[in-house]
Amino acid sequence: MEELGSILKFLENRSILVTGFTGFLGKMFVEKILRVQPKVKRLFLLIRATDIKTATQRLHNEVIGKEVFKIVREKYGEGFDAFISEKIMPVAGDIADENLGIVDSKTREAMWREITVIVNLAATTNFKARYDVALSINTLGAKNVLDFAKQCAKTDLLMHVSTAYVCGDKSGLLVEKPFHIGETLNGSTGLDIQKELSLANETLEELRSQKATKDKEKVAMKELGLQRARMYGWPNTYVFTKALGEMLIGHFKENIPVATVRPTIITSTYKDPFPGWIEGIRTLDFLTVGYGKGKLGCFLGDPDCILDVIPADMVVNAIIVAIVASANQPSLLIYQVGSSMRNPLNPFVLREYGYSYFSKHPWIQKNGNPVRVSEPIVLTSMDSFRRYMNIRYVLPLKVFELLNIICCRYFERICAKINRNIKFAFDFVDIYKSYIFFKGRFDDLNTERLRVAVREAGSVLEADAFNNFDPECIDWDDYFMNAHIPGVVKFCFQMADT
Repeated sequence: MEELGSILKFLENRSILVTGFTGFLGKMFVEKILRVQPKVKRLFLLIRATDIKTATQRLHNEVIGKEVFKIVREKYGEGFDAFISEKIMPVAGDIADENLGIVDSKTREAMWREITVIVNLAATTNFKARYDVALSINTLGAKNVLDFAKQCAKTDLLMHVSTAYVCGDKSGLLVEKPFHIGETLNGSTGLDIQKELSLANETLEELRSQKATKDKEKVAMKELGLQRARMYGWPNTYVFTKALGEMLIGHFKENIPVATVRPTIITSTYKDPFPGWIEGIRTLDFLTVGYGKGKLGCFLGDPDCILDVIPADMVVNAIIVAIVASANQPSLLIYQVGSSMRNPLNPFVLREYGYSYFSKHPWIQKNGNPVRVSEPIVLTSMDSFRRYMNIRYVLPLKVFELLNIICCRYFERICAKINRNIKFAFDFVDIYKSYIFFKGRFDDLNTERLRVAVREAGSVLEADAFNNFDPECIDWDDYFMNAHIPGVVKFCFQMADT
């Protein structure tokens, strides 16, 4: 890696296109740029909308109004709206369409002239997404962003944000290497992305010709995605279609400088702009929400596994530094951002954190009663989980269903509650079992080079602003007890299904 220049200087007077900025990581990226480098020329923010008016409304309602922007808002006070208007240009479009769905030719041509860096954060992260939707966003969308980058006159870099779990269920040391077109995880042959796109379209057309209901169509397309993913060795539709997107970018990049950041399980902020900010119930937090609300009384984990989590602000810092380091570099650079190599987390500690926190700070239900948690039962395999569910929920449910019939629906509410708990537990485990029992470690040699480069750059200001993506500095006890779990309770519990 060449010597890293000034990050703030690189960002100054830059025009950057950001896709997926309404997502958790996208908001944080935009906020960070505006906070540390107000001299950025412009951020073009692609947003799914029919026109500029709708795009602007979504910008203010779904992004700028969020608490993550409170530091920037306090800094500019009454001038905040003027600052945002000067630095941000919302663009109505859709990553799934050619030219990113930007209909207005003047806007499109102005972007092609001005933009020098493109950051692709757009994705559907639903592990069981409809196959047609996941392909259009995660796979074809990545190719559309690359094609747009080729139209830009001064493209210094396309930064593509993927996921470390494109590796599937592999174990051992997982290195930072790109995918080749048609590569599979289980060694099977015949993976052709164009055929996958055609299969999804043909299946959809057939379902509609049969006048399938919307629900049947949705279920069928979800099942198709899981079937195709598992056929080639991936555990779910999300990571499969993200891997296909990486393949397309690598294969068709030509002379466009490209870098890919692959984060592991992203959690709430470590400290920037403030500790514990999170949006949406993310991978790990289904467990936190389920346990804290009394829906889940067990804990799944294998003492031989490592839970690879990384705070969101560390991911954003890594993305920004990787942009500066990778600009105008000919090779396709991969940066894995996680903690398993440098500060591994034993999954069993989550049980201790959850019990310790919610014993002292129980969740208060709508009726005013606190949820009393008991120490979670530890289950180390899927078989033990199924046995636990049968004893704890399924058999009692059958008893209450019988009583409900005898007592004229007196036990109907109890049956409904047990059913919700069963559904929550099985949905959670089915989706996340690959991550709960994951036995790989993500090599982060390229990312470590970034950290070293920031430290050696010599700027105290920049080291303070951007060097915070080293997992070795994390005290997991302090982070989970004083930042992450309180953040999940504050920002996610109200939105969770009660």
